[in-house]
Amino acid sequence: MNELFRGEQLVCCHDRDTGLRAVIAVDDTRLGPAVGGVRMKAYPGELAAITEAQRLAAGMTLKNAAAGLPFGGGKSVILADDALRPQDRAQVLRAFGRFVARLGGSYIPGVDMGTSVADLAVVGTVAPRVACAESDPSPWTALGVHAGIRAAIAHLGGRDLHGVRVAIQGAGHVGAELARLLAVDGAHVIVADVDPARARLVAARIGGEAVAAGRIMGVECDVFAPCAVAKVVDTTTAGSLGCRVLAGAANDQLADRRTATALAEAGVLNVPDFLINSGGVVQIYASMQGWDDDRLRPEVLAIGDRVAAVLDSARHDNVSPLEAAEALAHRRLTESQAIPA
Repeated sequence: MNELFRGEQLVCCHDRDTGLRAVIAVDDTRLGPAVGGVRMKAYPGELAAITEAQRLAAGMTLKNAAAGLPFGGGKSVILADDALRPQDRAQVLRAFGRFVARLGGSYIPGVDMGTSVADLAVVGTVAPRVACAESDPSPWTALGVHAGIRAAIAHLGGRDLHGVRVAIQGAGHVGAELARLLAVDGAHVIVADVDPARARLVAARIGGEAVAAGRIMGVECDVFAPCAVAKVVDTTTAGSLGCRVLAGAANDQLADRRTATALAEAGVLNVPDFLINSGGVVQIYASMQGWDDDRLRPEVLAIGDRVAAVLDSARHDNVSPLEAAEALAHRRLTESQAIPA
């Protein structure tokens, strides 16, 4: 099948008045409306934007299904070649919201790279339903990743995180909060970011260590936690990682499926990103249900239980953790088709 037809719906948006160019990818709605963030950044071309939207939407399908949520998978990207003035940004976001509205609720946008809670509030002035318009899901994403890292270390025989060395790539909202949580547990945290000052600030706050962005993947550590860009590990770099565990918040961390095999051959335990980084989308569901933080917290911590179960299943069935996590998600998608409408 042509890659352009890999999902259920692909919408290319162009608004002449504001200059908006955007792509909305609805990958799968078998479990419910497609939920996924709005990414805003520059792309080398329109095809690159379409490809990324579809790839990330497919990842959201797996993430929402594996988390047991009544959501399908979707994603959108806004092509932003230049920095927008605040007034222009608001106009572009409202134009984007009008395209979302035309989908009749089949896609619910949230925050992602390059967008904020305030941005989603603007989209929500014209779109029928948005996520993250009132609160930032980043702390909950970090909490889920933290729980998943604990589960991975336990899977390898560790008792707790005291003295465990964790290298975090990316000191943004999620990476910084993850660093704090790990430090509270007694881990030694090494932080890197494309903004060296930000990395130093985060490290200073938690009593950790900052290194140059180009060094972080080779740092000798127990856990490497990508919390920034996608496709950070490929078949070449898999063998040169200085870690025992790959577990972070970034989406789509592996360059391709062959990388999962390369990691296993290198003795690196890979915790699939869509399994461990679902805390933010769990928070979105909680917000829709009116849950308070006390009700939400155990649901996010349950990510650790799912990680443990998938790693045990992978070991038992002699498959990669990626294959085991995908099987979990696909079982839920298949079961949904057996439920009468």
